[in-house]
Amino acid sequence: MERIENNLICIRDLTITYSAANGGMICALNHVNLEIREGEVLGILGESGCGKSTLANAVLRLLPANATLASGEILFCGGNLLSSTERELRDIRGRQISQVPQDPGLSLNPVIAVGTQIAEVLRAHLPMTTGQRRARVNELLNEVGFDQPAEIYGVYPHQLSGGQRQRIVIAQAVACCPALVIADEPTSKLDARLRSDIIALLARLRATHGTTLVVISHDLALIGALADRIAVMYAGTVVEIGKRDEILQRPLHPYTQALVRIARSTVSGGEYAKARFPRIEGDHPSLPGAAVGCCFEPRCSERIQMCLDHRPPEVVPEPARSVSCFKYGE
Repeated sequence: MERIENNLICIRDLTITYSAANGGMICALNHVNLEIREGEVLGILGESGCGKSTLANAVLRLLPANATLASGEILFCGGNLLSSTERELRDIRGRQISQVPQDPGLSLNPVIAVGTQIAEVLRAHLPMTTGQRRARVNELLNEVGFDQPAEIYGVYPHQLSGGQRQRIVIAQAVACCPALVIADEPTSKLDARLRSDIIALLARLRATHGTTLVVISHDLALIGALADRIAVMYAGTVVEIGKRDEILQRPLHPYTQALVRIARSTVSGGEYAKARFPRIEGDHPSLPGAAVGCCFEPRCSERIQMCLDHRPPEVVPEPARSVSCFKYGE
């Protein structure tokens, strides 16, 4: 893949395994290489279990105890996040890199008012008085769509709808104006109308603040509506990367082609509409270990003998585009 000077984060050869209950090892990420460019929206698309959330948690160093870093580095601001100390990470999390979690109902404390929970993010990272923090929280609540922020400040999570709780965790994520916000399945718990509202909110916040945004989802409509570039993941590997319109209009990898074809979506004004995540023949691999050959080979109608025995290399068939498939050269 071409090297761009304005990369905010560079992920190099990242391999992460999990120890299983039966004593075996599960390879969640298998030699992943990825660049996140400053100011862009990068969409990471793939089926559940492909390693998307593991990648997000690796950037923030929030992996579970049974995870092991087998190889790789994550470069950010001149350092490697994977070798940062806990003190350094406390300064980075929330202040420089933040995350919008999948389920705000689980991430928010049920016995603390939502305004106080947003204020705690500010208190941890910025030198502000109590009054300044309260004013900033009201400003954030207004920014994420609450018309009466002073009233919302003192309510508890259970008093809010799912869409409102999602707005609260987005306010937490952007409170300190971080360089990077990672939104992990930010609309998965919402109905169609609320999904549209959250997509519009994320787009507006990105446009207002110029924040670099990584959107992780299995939802083709969400990725298509927000992303500048798309990285497609399958079985712990990145199989294709390219600009949004190129990926959606001219997918190269057989897996990406299946996603786009079966979704039966149309491009209108540069955005995907009425997309749904497709079903593909065959089963997603259980990831008992790193695949010897191509991870998609058992489900691919175009497989050849080489796919069984060799891992396809990343090739660059055209500028700003990479794909891991033998169809495009070795």
